[in-house]
Amino acid sequence: MQLVKTQRDTLLRPLQIVSGIVERRHTLPILANILIRKEGEKVSFLSTDIEVQITTHADVGAGGEVAATTVAARKLLDILRALPDSGDVTLSLANKRMTVQSGKSRFALQTLAAEEFPTVAQAEHFNAKVSLPQKTLKHLFNMVHFSMAQQDIRYYLNGLLLVVDGKNVIAVATDGHRLAFCQVETDQDFERQEVIIPRKTILELQRLLEDSDQPVDLEIANNQVKLSFADIELISKLVEGKFPDYTRVIPKGYKNNFTIDRQTLLHSLQRAAIMTSDKFKGVRCIISPGSLKISSTNADQEEAVEELEIDYGGDAIDIGFNVTYLLDVLNNLKSDNVNIALGDANSSALITVPENGDFKYVVMPMRI
Repeated sequence: MQLVKTQRDTLLRPLQIVSGIVERRHTLPILANILIRKEGEKVSFLSTDIEVQITTHADVGAGGEVAATTVAARKLLDILRALPDSGDVTLSLANKRMTVQSGKSRFALQTLAAEEFPTVAQAEHFNAKVSLPQKTLKHLFNMVHFSMAQQDIRYYLNGLLLVVDGKNVIAVATDGHRLAFCQVETDQDFERQEVIIPRKTILELQRLLEDSDQPVDLEIANNQVKLSFADIELISKLVEGKFPDYTRVIPKGYKNNFTIDRQTLLHSLQRAAIMTSDKFKGVRCIISPGSLKISSTNADQEEAVEELEIDYGGDAIDIGFNVTYLLDVLNNLKSDNVNIALGDANSSALITVPENGDFKYVVMPMRI
């Protein structure tokens, strides 16, 4: 029975959308597969890792039958990528095997029964629904994602806090050493909701969301979020736990601050980072009226020194930072200038964008 007949690229797109979350090695072998359901011309493609589920649709069905099967996601994707651009591709099903045919190329793949595929149950009730342009939500995630923890035992840090409150949608991420905060204003009005979206889901959404004005509907339930955009539906479980109170972490009222060209500072720090080691990424910043001196050393007694002129008339401060934390934020920002506010050598630094209160980045000092 024919399942699909279409051009290679038409079939490749939905497979690329859903295959990102498929794990190569899983305790359940069927989770290395994608679920393909066909009703006439309508074909849906679904993948899950039990935590996240992605579904997309395409009008690529051949014949009027109804059918469903599961097949290895990576193998099917690799075959399609290796086929020539031109020409039709046919997927057909017989005797628990899927045949992929294009021109004189033919591949036979094992399948597993669709009934055995474990799909994520959708929540019955959603507490809030937010509609944003895709590029706005992508911007929110891009501005904070680099501060998410990776495999921290404080599991609630291995994700991104999403807050809807009044007219604002807020994203916050922290790994305990730095914190990134970004908010956007909408024309909707919400009761306050806070959820922690897992790291893997955020990285997948950054891949799938486009820089377009097309809407994305974000629905929040007690234990999951659902995002619908273009022809994609993504359902994700939430991280349980209490996220740190970010309002207490963000410093207020620092008197020592200066504005500096972002690219100039970025390039100076990149050069200073060359002399740091893999184990110790510290750079020393000596701030005095009119001057910022950045230095780094390593175990071989090698040294890098960068001196920059700054418009600054505050206290003299000698402070150390993990250079990676500074490079991460400067690489992600698109503004010409950044403002750096400081308390003393033992207090966190606050990095913001001049005349824009929607983004804040807090980084803790380190001993040099």
